[in-house]
Amino acid sequence: MREFGNMSSEGPMSKSVFKKFLVMSAFAGALSACAPQIDVHGYVPVAADVDAITPGKDTQNSVLALLGTPTTTGAQGSDTWYYISSRVERVAFLAPKEVDRQIVAVVFAGNGRVSAVEHFSLEDGRIIDLNRNVTITDGRRLTFFEQLLGNLGSFSAESFLGGG
Repeated sequence: MREFGNMSSEGPMSKSVFKKFLVMSAFAGALSACAPQIDVHGYVPVAADVDAITPGKDTQNSVLALLGTPTTTGAQGSDTWYYISSRVERVAFLAPKEVDRQIVAVVFAGNGRVSAVEHFSLEDGRIIDLNRNVTITDGRRLTFFEQLLGNLGSFSAESFLGGG
């Protein structure tokens, strides 16, 4: 009968394998942290459904039945429906970057019928930062010291003594 001896895992070969495993795990973790995360927002209807819309014939009800509820509508009484989809890519700690945007605009005439269907993409527009975290006030902009010293000399003795 053959004896296998001490089957301990404390040998130099197992320490080497364990170190390699740790290094490879750390490397794989670092690589996965750099993989982009892609977020898709909104909805743009299938091109075949959009192409099925006939200007002058289709109404708001038929467009609603075919394409569904729009992402948003035009402001201030505008009869335009917008279907908007965007794809944003985030990599690690870097700022998010919009890599794709598709917009389908369905314009309605005064009689409620479609007058035009327009397509826009990221290349057709510009990115507008809606939140700049800045509060702009109207009026004169004064520094702290101008505000502090601004009223010196504008008081008269009559205002302190009650005289008019």
